[in-house]
Amino acid sequence: MTPAPDLLASDLHGSFQDPVLGSIGFLNEVMDRHPEAISFAPGAPHPEFVQGLDLRVLTDRFLTHLCTDRGLDPSRAERVLYEYGPAQGLINDLVAEALRADQGIHVVPDDVVITVGAQEAMFLTLRALYRNSEDVLAVADPCFPGILGAARLLDIPVTDVREGAAGLDVDHLAARCRQARAEGRRLRVCYVAPDFSNPGGARMPLAARHALLDLADREDLLLVEDNAYAFTAAESDALPGLKALDVRRRVVHVGTFAKVGFPGARVGYAVADQRVGRADGDRSLAQELADLKTMVTVNTSPLSQAVVGGLLLEHGRSLRALARRKAERYRSNLAHLTDALERHLPPGALPGVSWHRPVGGFFARVDLPVPADQALLEVSADRYGVLWTPMRQFSLTDRGDRQLRLSCSYLEPDRIETGVQRLAAFLTKEAAG
Repeated sequence: MTPAPDLLASDLHGSFQDPVLGSIGFLNEVMDRHPEAISFAPGAPHPEFVQGLDLRVLTDRFLTHLCTDRGLDPSRAERVLYEYGPAQGLINDLVAEALRADQGIHVVPDDVVITVGAQEAMFLTLRALYRNSEDVLAVADPCFPGILGAARLLDIPVTDVREGAAGLDVDHLAARCRQARAEGRRLRVCYVAPDFSNPGGARMPLAARHALLDLADREDLLLVEDNAYAFTAAESDALPGLKALDVRRRVVHVGTFAKVGFPGARVGYAVADQRVGRADGDRSLAQELADLKTMVTVNTSPLSQAVVGGLLLEHGRSLRALARRKAERYRSNLAHLTDALERHLPPGALPGVSWHRPVGGFFARVDLPVPADQALLEVSADRYGVLWTPMRQFSLTDRGDRQLRLSCSYLEPDRIETGVQRLAAFLTKEAAG
């Protein structure tokens, strides 16, 4: 006899019933069951960049920085790594310096909060900016599920904004603002990834970025900018991020060291220079986020921050220098992927099958004539030895139901080639027609 459950799902928070919260776990489970399959599923950094990484050397480099640049004696500097540490962070000065030098984001350390990955930065920002149930979050569709999951956990209502090859549709966002007002609500925040978004791979032209900032100013709208993949652009083709163009403090910039450093460090940051008026004096929004952080993770691991700080110091306090070799690898991998798709799935070769050619980032999308659901993924993994990510989990609408995402960041060129061959065989037999 099956014992009676101690708890009912209906008595728990509604987010437990939301499929977006289980999407990553499902993919990991499928990968575990098909270890021989070539996986285009994980948007993970290439493993070559952690080979030979000496964490002790990087930590010692940061300790030297604490002594020489901040004036701590060696014993006090070492204790910094073993204590809780300030909620706002230990490496704020290095991050602010790198952002000024490399991205034209002019902030002081007090405008930065160091977080446990970009996910915590997004969660804290939404928690701070969401006032009540009348406030609405707008997201590009398709959209990174992390922001959708954070909104679900916080009970924040979400509306979709179309995204095309040129990124977020600014006119559609303006229409969503008007719609919210007509319903007696306020569109408070818009999440946007202007460079090579996950999963769409879209990139906003410079004119569209300025138009978005102008709209944000007119509508009293705040933008949460997630630019995790901007570093993959060739340096000659780089565009200024929204925060670099933000002269009216409309943008909270979210960043991560997962892609340019390594994900195991779990270090991200938020640049939040908006001034918050208080009875005891104005403070930056970043300082307010740090107060919230004390109730979530208390602080970001000082040891992890020391490693990331050491990486920045070893690369001349430059994010661009830290990312350069990685960006070259990812551009090469993306070229291998799109070339293989061109050869094995040329336009018009299969009825109803087409794919999008991104110019940066980790991902490409494929359109199918049939639903790209978990059942189809099981067939692809079991019979053809190739894994991919269903796009349904990235969309608030049905736009992603017949799309799949391919990630090329984690694979070697020969595996990309073989994987696309298997994908073409799978689509020919199981999806086309």
